Amino acid sequence: MSGKRQDYISWDEYFMGVASLSAMRSKDPNTQVGACIVSEDHKILSMGYNGFPIGCSDDEFPWEREGEPLENKYFYTTHSELNAILNYRGGSLEGATMYVTLFPCNECAKAIIQSGIRRLVYDSDKYDGTPAVTASKRMLKAAGVTLQRYEHSNRKIEIIL
Repeated sequence: MSGKRQDYISWDEYFMGVASLSAMRSKDPNTQVGACIVSEDHKILSMGYNGFPIGCSDDEFPWEREGEPLENKYFYTTHSELNAILNYRGGSLEGATMYVTLFPCNECAKAIIQSGIRRLVYDSDKYDGTPAVTASKRMLKAAGVTLQRYEHSNRKIEIIL
């Protein structure tokens, strides 16, 4: 009989934890979202968080949610899911799983489908019922992407940095 410890974290806890930690890199004052893409053999392929594209200073572009289109964040920010897909440099994401802290919008759903990701594990679904999320779910289901709501274990993990 092995004496290995039994209280190690599950794969889902591990990868959602990485997505949550990635979200903490976001400088968005309202919504911080993180994503982690994982291979079928449990290897982390890429990560991302919501923010401005490389070279676009987060001091020079707006973070506001309201106002004229060119004076709010929506035309400028890149979502965590798209960042994670674009950050991957290893070839194909076919068959991969994406862990994300917020259910993806319709635009990110298109990128998820086109990249070959086959499973989506999401945490918050606070925009459920909005047109963007309704369209997202419709496309993801039509494309055969497995949708799985993250099951919280309520385990508390403290990391001192």
